This record gives sequence, structure tokens and C-alpha cells, in this order.
Amino acid sequence: MLARTLKIIAGTLLVITLIAAVLIKIFAGEPLTIATNSVSRSLCDAAFLSQVDPDRLFAEEQLPNMRSIGWALHYHVDREKHEVRASVLGAFGARAVYREGLGCVLVHGDATLPEAAGFKADPIAGAYAESSVVEPADPALRQVLDHAFAEPDPSQPRLTKAIVVLHDGKLMAERYAPGYGPDTPIWGHSVSKSITSALIGILVEQGKLRVDRVAPIAAWASPQDPHHAITIDQLLRMDSGLPFDETDGPVNPMARMFFLENDMARYAATVPLDHPPGTVWAYSNLGYVLLARIAVNAAGDGGAADAERFVREQLFAPLGMRHAVFETDLAGTPVGSSHVYASARDFARFGQLYLDDGVVNGRRILPEGWVAYSHSQTLKTGYGAGFWTNLVNEGSVPVWDAPWGIPQAPEDMFYARGAFGQYIVIVPSEHLVIARLGISLHGGTGIGDLVAGVITALHHQP
Repeated sequence: MLARTLKIIAGTLLVITLIAAVLIKIFAGEPLTIATNSVSRSLCDAAFLSQVDPDRLFAEEQLPNMRSIGWALHYHVDREKHEVRASVLGAFGARAVYREGLGCVLVHGDATLPEAAGFKADPIAGAYAESSVVEPADPALRQVLDHAFAEPDPSQPRLTKAIVVLHDGKLMAERYAPGYGPDTPIWGHSVSKSITSALIGILVEQGKLRVDRVAPIAAWASPQDPHHAITIDQLLRMDSGLPFDETDGPVNPMARMFFLENDMARYAATVPLDHPPGTVWAYSNLGYVLLARIAVNAAGDGGAADAERFVREQLFAPLGMRHAVFETDLAGTPVGSSHVYASARDFARFGQLYLDDGVVNGRRILPEGWVAYSHSQTLKTGYGAGFWTNLVNEGSVPVWDAPWGIPQAPEDMFYARGAFGQYIVIVPSEHLVIARLGISLHGGTGIGDLVAGVITALHHQP
């Protein structure tokens, strides 16, 4: 009798387990697959590109929805194969692979990883090449950095990783968290959009693109397609009509593109419009992946190695961005919305290019007027054409309910911004560039106080 009862219980538990597995697959399959892909790629970059502790990064990057499944999520860093695999309860497997000079790439399903035969990332000579940290000579500036690295609310840590201050083109001050330094490539998140905008500008200067022309995307070639009239300018300004794609939902268009698609640009081109082009502003990762594809097509390049070579030769090398990598998807398209890794000094050098009106070492690489165009107002928003501005003091960014600008900064300030507290702040009136990088999941980066404090300190220097 007991044996029969135990058999019935075991059978019931098996049925319940099978039903639960089916329900998870149906209702949570995509969110869990997105989670494992996000973890595998992030930790791949931590281990092999940034060379920081992946276990520590995993703990620091956990958003609340990720913590809820943390007990069931498993990852393995394979240092021999240069890859990271992640899964939830043995399912929803994800794999990210590191390729020297190209960073990490997600490999979905049965897709094969294209070889990058013959690609060699030649060393880039750059300013501020010394490895020792430049401490601020001014006590007031040191105090500003002390405050920026402090944790006033331990329940919502800032986790500042790096700050670099350039004034009049000179490296005035920098600081790094333990495990990070002048040579550490750090994930720029959506700071990458500003770099994609610069690539478009370089191609405009070379006569290969015009922003007032319709976007050269094959899938939109038919005049009957609602996307057909979208211009490069509208993609840069995020008023193309594509949807606001970075919402709180677990499976928004941004997440689907980043973590479920091998060919991100092909997917982005299929997303229906929410509005007629040029009428409504909506934050668009989709648009910036398409811009990256437009850029490498215009440059005449093909796969990931060609794309990386183009970016290095045309932008990173002239600026001396010695540790910068622009990662691609499996189709070889740079993830133009989000996947530039670079050191804080590299990002500051990029900001200096815009402070210097697109000229570096006496050579113009951005068209005359491009910098002003980049931070000119789009519709009635605080966004320009690849950069955020300080031109709007009222209202907030739709969906996010975040301020458009940085109220403590001068009105002429404009900036690149990425998720979780990545900033490149450019203040022309102060001849100032500040790069700030961190993992500030809860906001509260203190960026306004940092900018205001640096300006005050510089004004009171002897």
C-alpha cells in the first residue's frame, strides 16, 4: 500500500513538474532567455575584455527582476574557450564568445560563429598613455572626486568606477575604483549612440552620406513602405516614427533585438512605426543599430573585422582611444546603440573631439558645423542628434520620467549618456570634459554635483 502511494505521489510530482516546465516555456521563455543572454554577454566582456572579476560584476549588475531568479541562474566562465554560458535551471541556455580585438558576441541557437581570420587590432598610440593615475593637484578638486566616489546611501549604491576630467585639453584629474584603472575598457551603454553619430558625421565629411537623404535601408526601398521616407537625420534625432523601445516590460523591442536576434539591423528594419516620421520623439535603440549598419555599408565594409577596422582607423586611432572596442552582432553590424567598451580616458578623448569642434591634431574629421548640429534641439525635447542637451528645463523624458538635462550645469553643456550612470559631459564655456562611468542601478549618480563641483574648483584655482 505504501509503495503504491509513493508511486502515485511520484507520478503526480512528475506531472506537475512537466506542466510547470511547459508553462514556464510558454509564459516566461523569452524573458528568461533574455536574462541568460544578458548575463552571458556582460560576464564575457568582464572576464575577457575589461578583465575585471565576473563574479563581482554579476553581483553588482543585478536589477531587482534579475535578483528574483538569481538562485536559479547559473553561469560558467570558460577561460580556455574564451566564452561564457548561462542558463536557468539548465534551460534557456545562452552563449557569448570573445574574439580578440572584437569583444564578445552572442551566438543564438545553432548559429555558427564567423571567423575573424586575418584581423589584428594594431596598437593605437594616444595622449595620456601613461599608466599611472593623474591625481588632482588642487585640494578642492580632490574633494569633489571624494564626494563622487562616496556612497551616501548604501541601500542604493552609486558604484562609481571611473572619473576623468579634461580642462583646456589637459588631463587634470582622474580616479578609479579598486580593480579598475586607466587601461580598463568599461561598458559605455548608450554613450555608444554618440559614437555612432560621430561615425555618420565622418562619412558626411567624406561625402559618402547626407543626413537629409532617406535612410539607405534595402527593406525600406519601396515607396509604399511607411518607413521609406525616414531620413538619416530623423534616425539620429529619434523622431523617425519608430517606437519608444526601452520600456519597463521584460520583452520590449530593445531587449528582443539585443538578446534574441543574430541580425539586429534586419530585425530593427521590420519593426512597425508608431508615428509618421518627423512628428514625435521616441528613444530609439532600433534606429541607432540601423545607423551603424548604414555607416559600415557606406564605408564599403562587410563583416565584424571590417567594421571594427573602419571604426578604429576613422575614429579611435585619430583620437588616441587606445582601449576602445565597438562590438558587433553575429551578422557583423556594430551594436550602434549600446556596445562600445572603452577606458574612461578614451571616452574623455571622444568628448574632447566635440569640445574642439570635430578637429583633432589639426585635422578635421567631423564636418564644420557638425558639433552644433549634434546638440541642436529636436522638436521640443532635450535631445539633439546623438547627444543630450541642457536646453529644456521643464518636463521630463517620456516613459522614464527623468530630467532632460543636468540642472546644475551651464546651459551650453551637452552630453552623451548611457544606462546606469555613464556620462561624457562637454561644457564649451568652461573648456571642460568630464567622463563618469559606473554601475548605478538606482540612479543617484551625483552627476550634477560632480559637474558643478569641478567647475567651482577650477574657478577657484590659484
